[in-house]
This record gives sequence, C-alpha cells and structure tokens, in this order.
Amino acid sequence: MRALLTDALRTLVPPRTDRHGPLPPLMLLLTVATGVVDAVSYLGLGHVFVANMTGNVVFLGFALAGAPGLSATASLVSLAAFLAGALAGGRLGSRMAAHRGRLLAVATGVQTVLTAAAAVTDAVTDGSGRYALIVLLGLGMGLQNAVARRLGVPDLTTTVLTLTLTGLAADSAPAGGAAPRPGRRILSALAMLLGGVAGAALVLHGRPAAALALAALLLLATALTAHRVSVPDAHWAPPTT
Repeated sequence: MRALLTDALRTLVPPRTDRHGPLPPLMLLLTVATGVVDAVSYLGLGHVFVANMTGNVVFLGFALAGAPGLSATASLVSLAAFLAGALAGGRLGSRMAAHRGRLLAVATGVQTVLTAAAAVTDAVTDGSGRYALIVLLGLGMGLQNAVARRLGVPDLTTTVLTLTLTGLAADSAPAGGAAPRPGRRILSALAMLLGGVAGAALVLHGRPAAALALAALLLLATALTAHRVSVPDAHWAPPTT
C-alpha cells in the first residue's frame, strides 16, 4: 500500500529528477478529458466512440450485422476522422520530436479549438449536428492519441486502458511480478472514470454542450501549463529506449 501511494504521489507531483518531468499529471488531465468526450459521443451521438477505436470497430461490426440503435455510417465517419487526426498528430510529432513540451502544448491547443468548436456546434444546432460533432471530436482524439504515443509516458496513453489494467494485474505481486507503477496505473483508470462520470452526468441532464465545454477547459489548462513550464531541459527531451 505504501508503494502504491508513493507512486501515485510521484505521478501527481513528479520530482525534478523524474525523466518525464511534469508530463504525468498533464497526461492525467487529458485522460479525464477523454472520459468526458467519450461520454458525450456514446450517450449523445448515437452509441459511437470517438476516442476508443476498439469499441468503435466492434460497434461497426454490430451495426453491419443489423443490431438496432447503431449506425455503421457514424462509426465509419468516426474512424475516418480519428485516422485523419492521428495522421496530423504523427506529422506534428515528427516535426517537433526534439521537444515534448512544445509538442504537447501545440497539440492540445489545436485540440482545444476542435473541442470548443464542437461545443459551439452542439449549442447552435441543438443536437442536430451529429456528424459535425463526430468529425471534430474524432479529429481531436486521433491527434491526442498520436501525440500521447509520441510522448511515450508509460501507462498514460490517455485514451485506452486495456494494457494499463492488464499490466496492473499481470505485473502484480500475486502474479509474480514486480508491480511497477501501481499508483500511476490506478490513477489513469480513475481519471478516465472521473471524466466518464462528469460527462455522463451533464449529458443525461441535457447539457452535452456543457460537457464539451468542460473537456475544452481541461485541454486548455493542459496546453497552457505545458507552454508555461516548457523549457529546454532533459525532462522535455524524447524518451530514451
């Protein structure tokens, strides 16, 4: 328990000697934003994911098989937007590979604009701009996923939890493992859960635009913080293998 709490604290308040510097808490903010956005997409846009492409591909299969309440078109649009965002994130990561802080600041700045645009679109169209929202949010989540992959912070992918939860169990002491980063892995899951709860609560009370505004604020906070603390030191250099 002590090791878990110590690791969680180091994730929330990294020591200056941490090789990833201030990245871990910023990645947790992005994870919360993901939970909010996927709550909006699943509950408010007709059972489609814009961040979790595993679930989205499965939904596409269900829709093609004729399952009610699912749209193959919506899933395909989401996939296309996500891939386009990931392509943009990959190009951005290649151009800014030497400095992870600037990469995070720029990428989350762009994602903030996309998410804010989705919030405005939802408010203006009163929920009728479904495909516009899917495209805007899918682009942002593809961008985020590609950049998180480039940043390379272990157990903080910000959009998926399968490998994180697998590692939590498979690497645990009962499984004969060394149980690395247990606090970080649990915080990652809790961050996604928190975002899902907050997003779902707003959507279920008829306020999806407010949920998207919340996600945009989290992204903006991440972008501004990354920009402010982005200095040319070892913390922001590409991770060594």
